[in-house]
Amino acid sequence: MSETGITEIRQYLTFRLDEEIFALDVSRVREVLDLSTITKVPGAPNFMRGVINVRGAVVPVIDLRVKFGLSMTANTMDTRIVVMELTFEGEKTVISALADSVDEVIDLDPGSIEPPPKIGTRWRTEFIKGIGKQQNRFVILLDIDRVFSTDELSLMENVDAQAVPEINTGQNVSLET
Repeated sequence: MSETGITEIRQYLTFRLDEEIFALDVSRVREVLDLSTITKVPGAPNFMRGVINVRGAVVPVIDLRVKFGLSMTANTMDTRIVVMELTFEGEKTVISALADSVDEVIDLDPGSIEPPPKIGTRWRTEFIKGIGKQQNRFVILLDIDRVFSTDELSLMENVDAQAVPEINTGQNVSLET
């Protein structure tokens, strides 16, 4: 087994935060939405922008830029909402995250993925599964299950759908793989 725990070729959805390219295992991504109205939730953590309606379900929207210590994600024509599944206390939890843009789905084999560096990175390495090398660029592979603490996920899980008067539905963008 490799140091990263990745032993087979996998597909990853790449997206941008600031100037960096991040990736999530495609098996964890449900869909990618155009930016839509996000309903704010009073008392939510600063990295939680609010909630959206995804096929009738209330789904928290996380600003990964804020979570990673950057400025808030700007609402642009390229901004997307990535709906994904986390494993929380043995159960699947659906959340979504803002991305400056979504690029493409790529294949990475284990030989092109190295463990995250121990020093010299501005990102918290416990969030990173590995650093993939694709063509002439580096891709930061997120371990999405480790990005949020148990307390943070509990806060998001406890968003009361009754307290949200109206939630707009985003437009689906298909992922061709």
